[in-house]
Amino acid sequence: MSQRSGGPSALVTEHGRTSIADGVVAKIAGIATREVDGVYAVGGGTARAMGAVRERVGAKTHAQGVSVEVGERQAAADIDVVVEYGMAIADVAEGVRRNVMSSIQRMTGLEVTEVNVHVGDIHIPGDDEEAAADEPQEARVR
Repeated sequence: MSQRSGGPSALVTEHGRTSIADGVVAKIAGIATREVDGVYAVGGGTARAMGAVRERVGAKTHAQGVSVEVGERQAAADIDVVVEYGMAIADVAEGVRRNVMSSIQRMTGLEVTEVNVHVGDIHIPGDDEEAAADEPQEARVR
């Protein structure tokens, strides 16, 4: 990722540098994405499946479906989302973009150069119940 030379950054001062790990920025982006109306889930099918497994063992990953590049002064993010059926996809994507940019900039001081949103699927109400009905259930009595 290219860095602009120019304006001062609160992360690089005459007294030292503050570095922010990619994972921190990815978590901020993931949480900010989930806050947007119309976002059903974050991540592609594989990422969501792995996230479900992690949640079953008590680990939650807020960065699922988010890829970031972080420099000394700038950051960029790529986010995979599933949008609720009936929502205007362009509006949801713009909402994600705005919320992610403002959250990263406010929390880290990094300039966000771009937020790319990839809509990989739409969620249709009722699909979850049908999928759950197809899965074999554990015996209730032994």
